[in-house]
Amino acid sequence: MTIETTKGGLGGGSGIWRRKPVAPESDEQVGGLRRSIGLVQLTAIGIGAIIGAGIFSLAGTVANGVAGPAVSVSFVIAGIASACAALSYAEFGGLIPHAGSAYTYGYAVLGEFTGWLIGWDLLLEYTAIVAVVAIGISGYFSFLLTDLGVALPAWMLGAPGTGAGHRVDLIAVLLCLLVALLLSRGIRTGARIETGLVAVKLTIVLAVIVVGAFHITAGNFHPYFPYGFGGAVTGAATVFFAVFGYDAMSTAAEESKDAQRIMPRAIVLSLSIAMVLYLLACTVLTGMQKYTEIDRTSAFAVAFRSVGLPVFADVVAVGAIVGIVTVLFSFLLGASRVWFAISRDGLLPGWFARTHPRTKAPYRPTWILGFVAAALAGFVPINAAAELTNIGILVAFIVVSASVIVLRYRSPELPRTFRTPLMPFTPLLGIAFSVWLITQLQVVTWIRFAVWALLGLVLYGTYGYRHSKLGRGVVVHTEDA
Repeated sequence: MTIETTKGGLGGGSGIWRRKPVAPESDEQVGGLRRSIGLVQLTAIGIGAIIGAGIFSLAGTVANGVAGPAVSVSFVIAGIASACAALSYAEFGGLIPHAGSAYTYGYAVLGEFTGWLIGWDLLLEYTAIVAVVAIGISGYFSFLLTDLGVALPAWMLGAPGTGAGHRVDLIAVLLCLLVALLLSRGIRTGARIETGLVAVKLTIVLAVIVVGAFHITAGNFHPYFPYGFGGAVTGAATVFFAVFGYDAMSTAAEESKDAQRIMPRAIVLSLSIAMVLYLLACTVLTGMQKYTEIDRTSAFAVAFRSVGLPVFADVVAVGAIVGIVTVLFSFLLGASRVWFAISRDGLLPGWFARTHPRTKAPYRPTWILGFVAAALAGFVPINAAAELTNIGILVAFIVVSASVIVLRYRSPELPRTFRTPLMPFTPLLGIAFSVWLITQLQVVTWIRFAVWALLGLVLYGTYGYRHSKLGRGVVVHTEDA
């Protein structure tokens, strides 16, 4: 067991504000996790998390009934807010290459209590995202089977209340469990499969953009703001979770080779590629069909069928299924690594931080989260599940953006492989955008968030504070965690 001392300005504080000292990257295994993925695989995980439900599912949901053709503006607003935070994540990714992402950054800079709240929050957010994405895939899968003449029984096609005879979204349930199985086999195997699926997904998205461009009707863009600019803002709050996949990717820092160098590059690359494709795809979608006619669940597949391309519509459905699976992988990966990091620090039972002796994967939290996501996907409507995903991520962005400012001025001498530009303007803009988007969310979202946060406070007060390894003077970064 290795006990790390405070160094480089990290660590310090007392009580609930004690700050975690974080050791620099080592070439050896850290905390039982194996460093085995490079820049290409890491960027693929980021793209896999960002591009998926946003294009294939939420774009249609927001276009029809929320923003209209201005769904592109919704993505621009969300993308700007996300980019400001992404640059802060990039600086931390090079400075603190350890599992946990926003949880670890908040713990190291703002203290244990802040870190706990963010980590606890991310467990819910990431798990809910997995459920939302699984439901989205299920919609395309049903569309494809219907086109092939296969009629599935109504009881297995959706959560109760989402349609006649619906009892459970069985396809979504099975997808969540399948991804949990894949992740439990280790990051190297999962990352290779993820990289291949991302390549297929990007090919399909590019094909959608190119083919769809020939079927754009200018009249479909009018009126561009049918629900006013406020509709575009509301849409931005809804699609926000579709443009922050780099957050989940950064949780894999301990499993990345030379993470201090490649993590910042992977964050910037993945978000840049994703935003260009999002804007092009949304423009094509709203140009092909009038916004009031866009299908909310299988938007692109239905749009191509409406312009006389039924075969290509099936290709799009297949691409959506393959592509959105990558989002499941990235966010379930993120949730399990956050849980692992919290448990390794003693704020949750250390039993969860024990990795598999062969795969070195934190398989226990992976399977638990997989079953929870499956339950949400099977029995909760997609809109209700999506509302769980936004406020917590926005709060995490605020914390990370604030932390990068604090640490830059508290410890300017720390070796940074990437520096957030235009300090402190960029992170402050990220904070302002996040606060703005939070105010656009529904009251019920705030209530759910408050209830989850209250449960977290109770758990921290009754268990985490007393069992914290930092509180007992021990910070472990080896297999003995």
